[in-house]
Amino acid sequence: MLLLRDRSNDLAAAGVRAVGISRDSAWSHAAWARALGVEQVPLLSDWNAEATRGFGVATSSREMNDVSSRTAFLLEDGIIRETWELGGELPDVDAVLAATAAPPRKPNV
Repeated sequence: MLLLRDRSNDLAAAGVRAVGISRDSAWSHAAWARALGVEQVPLLSDWNAEATRGFGVATSSREMNDVSSRTAFLLEDGIIRETWELGGELPDVDAVLAATAAPPRKPNV
């Protein structure tokens, strides 16, 4: 989130709106955003794991189901253009910016 905050001008110039989604509650997100100073990056709560399952990033961890794997998506007009599996890595903002400049890939038919 700090990286997204710090690169917000670059992302905005490319027309990218960064949003964080996690299974944490909206109240937890608000407290966390205030503590880290990242209030300008919207944090959405996926309390019921609907987005986690819908984006196909549900995994199991420590006997918990539907845990979100750390993933970044570039969406355009509601369609996923690019996906980056992050694991423990930070998102490569430069790769996101390069993907926004590239023409959309034609879907495999």
